Amino acid sequence: MKKLLVDKNEEILKFIRDNPGKSSKEIHDGSASDLGYATVKRILTNLITENLIIASGKGKATKYTISPAYELLIPVNLEEYFTKEIDDRIIKERFNNDIFSTLLNNVSIFTDQETDHLNKLQQKYTDNIKGLSEGQYKKELDRLAIDLSWKSSQIEGNTYSLLETERLLKDKETAAGKTKEEAVMLLNHKDALDFIIENTSYITPLKVSVIEDIHSILIKYLGVDRNIRTRRVGISATNYKPLENEFQIREALENTCNLINSEENVFVKALLALVLLSYIQAFNDGNKRTARIISNAILISKNYCPISFRTVDSTKYKKAMLLFYEQNNISAFKKIFIGQFEFAVNTYF
Repeated sequence: MKKLLVDKNEEILKFIRDNPGKSSKEIHDGSASDLGYATVKRILTNLITENLIIASGKGKATKYTISPAYELLIPVNLEEYFTKEIDDRIIKERFNNDIFSTLLNNVSIFTDQETDHLNKLQQKYTDNIKGLSEGQYKKELDRLAIDLSWKSSQIEGNTYSLLETERLLKDKETAAGKTKEEAVMLLNHKDALDFIIENTSYITPLKVSVIEDIHSILIKYLGVDRNIRTRRVGISATNYKPLENEFQIREALENTCNLINSEENVFVKALLALVLLSYIQAFNDGNKRTARIISNAILISKNYCPISFRTVDSTKYKKAMLLFYEQNNISAFKKIFIGQFEFAVNTYF
């Protein structure tokens, strides 16, 4: 029955997309006549709650249209999406310049239910740390920092194990058979985290210069160019092409900072930093690492629980990011964010 309703949700959404401004009775007759009218009404209510459609008018005069957030939020099955090879997928190949003015402007990224869930988790975190001494809190923060340094580096191909990472960051003991660059990447993560923990207000307000400073810490001694790139970059496993012009890249970063600074919801700020800084690809390398640190800096600056990403599957993380590159769809990445925030609250502190 659940699968049937999922299919009907999609059928109803398609009908509304193709026939905007129809009433619930017209939607029932046109797309789901095999369901009871009351069931269709419940589906429409749920789709409104999920920010996928909007309703205008009252009573029998109520009409339904696709929400401006539909493209951004419609759930996408990652495994099904990536069954198509890279050249067979129909994608947005170029950077979407309307992403700030249209797609993300005045859109509720989290549903009320998701926001309530995240707020309850944050309250649990707040209650937990009240009972910790300064030393206990620092110990838990160090544990999370090790996990984040390890996982963030692993996503980028680093082969250090979590135990080897702990030895490196605690005792400066490098692992046999690993490259110097892998050790440096991990140490840089710890330095960047230490910096944002010691300077919690540095991220507020978010500025392009702040993003460049965090990036500089993450790529030091790795032979990566500092500051905004001046040449084209390619991204593996996708035909999406990031901006090429240095001035356009800076403008996109400024728009990102303005959008994040204007948001009141801390979870939205952190999620936008994760996806947009990765999407823009402002630097020759280290973009996703910078995004993860900036996102955590936003959380820490507002006394929210930071995220280690420890249990995220690296392949799923990359696929969720590619989905945003190619379709500007945030659904898969939002699910990762919520799951990892829940894991952090329940695991640390």
